[in-house]
Formats: sequence, C-alpha cells, structure tokens
Amino acid sequence: MSIASGLRGRHLTRRLVQLYAGLTLYGVSSALLVRGALGLEPWGVLHQGLAEKTGLTIGVVSIVVGAVVLLLWVPIRQRPGLGTVSNVFVIGLAMDGTLALVPESDALVVRVPLLVLGIVLNGVATGLYIAARFGPGPRDGLMTGLHRLTGRSIRLVRTLLEVAVVATGFLLGGSVGVGTVLYALSIGPLAQFFLRRFAVPEREEDVTTASAGPAPAEDPGPAGPLAPAEDPDPAGPLAPAEDPGPAGPLAPAEDAGPATAARPPAVAPGTPEQAILRR
Repeated sequence: MSIASGLRGRHLTRRLVQLYAGLTLYGVSSALLVRGALGLEPWGVLHQGLAEKTGLTIGVVSIVVGAVVLLLWVPIRQRPGLGTVSNVFVIGLAMDGTLALVPESDALVVRVPLLVLGIVLNGVATGLYIAARFGPGPRDGLMTGLHRLTGRSIRLVRTLLEVAVVATGFLLGGSVGVGTVLYALSIGPLAQFFLRRFAVPEREEDVTTASAGPAPAEDPGPAGPLAPAEDPDPAGPLAPAEDPGPAGPLAPAEDAGPATAARPPAVAPGTPEQAILRR
C-alpha cells in the first residue's frame, strides 16, 4: 500500500470522513483516559511518561513517538498508507485540544465516567478508522512488520511489544491502573462490534446483494439445508451483525464453516488491520 493507493472508489468521500473522524475521536478518547487518571492504554502510558520527563505536551510526544516508530518501518519494509501518516499528526493534535478543554478532577464520580467513556469512544474510533481502509497506524504496522520478519505469532509480538511499552512508560512516570487492565480486556470486542457497523462495501455487487433481500427458507441455496434462512450470503461483507456464527465475525476464513458469517470487507486475514483487533 502506498499513501495514494486508497484514494479511489465510489465510497471515497465516506471513507475519508470515517478516517479523520476516527482519528480525531481516538485522540479525544485518549485525552479522556488521561483526565480519568485511572490508567491509560499501553502506548498512552509511554506517551505520558515521556511527557513527564521532557515537559512536552502528551499530544506532541504522541506525534514524535509516532514519527519515530514510522521510521522503524523502513528496515522491516512496511509501506505506509494515508491513514498511517494521518495517524501520526491527527491523534496528537486532537489529544492536546481535548486536554485544553476538559479540566482535571480529583472526584471519582467524575473520573470513572471519563474512563468508561474514553474506552468506549476508543472502540468507536478504532472501528471507524480501520473500516476506512487507509492503512494501519505506525504502532500497529510495527507490530505486524515484526510478526512478518520474525515469524512469531501476532499475539506474542503484540504482548511483548505492549509489555515493553507499558513497563518503560511506567518507569518514566506514566499512569498504570485499573483503566489499563479494563482497556486491554475490552478494546478488542468493542472494536469488532463497531467495525461491523462502519464497514464500507468494496464492490458494487456488495450493495446489490444486500438489497436483494433474504433468501426464502425453503431454498437453502449453496450453503446447505442448515444455513440460516435470514443470511443468504454468509461470505458477504454485509452479513447481519446479530448472526456472527460460532467462530465470531473476524474468524480466519479457513476456520469458518459455510454457514458462518464472514468478516466485514474492512478486515482481511493477515493484514495489519486484522491484527489491531486481535487483543
């Protein structure tokens, strides 16, 4: 993927809106976690720790770290997209803007809702910008690049990378707490949920299939007699979200049976975008 490679298609305007809305909302959500002061997401811990030591704002630190991580893509031969470069700047600017508007508070009755709202909005933001299909952020691209380079599993690379980031940030003064744990446990399911809501059809026939309506129950079609009648196109990107199938909406294609709803078109197996959701 090159920076300009995704700038085409009939849904381009919608995808651009989703990209920048998602990145802005991501910065807002990260700022709310800072104001909640109950623990940050892994990279946020590092950003806050560096901000404490350098005197820079956390948004500026986020931009600098994102740029440095992006440089690490060169030796591992990762290619950035528009979303990758935009991620570096938009999130940091949105963070600093939100922190300037939202005051600090010592009251738990304020901090707990800020934490919960920040995590939920982060899931919404992740679904928005992944579904836009303009490439992963620098940090997720680093993770998938290391996965490809070393041959280790995505889960192992992610775990080692984020543990190192959290430990370094904590030693520098970053905030680790219940919010960090809650974020780690909930962001994957939240991102999956919202990704399905914001998925953009890739082909004209996707829209045609969706408008054709459900298949009659007495005509099971190629999926076999046990396929759900209300899901005529199990492999289609617009399969109903309420019928994800036993393997989940993002299960690899080789594990999904013929009656299992497939992943939305925004995520393909083996891509950085899919790895973002494998928490």
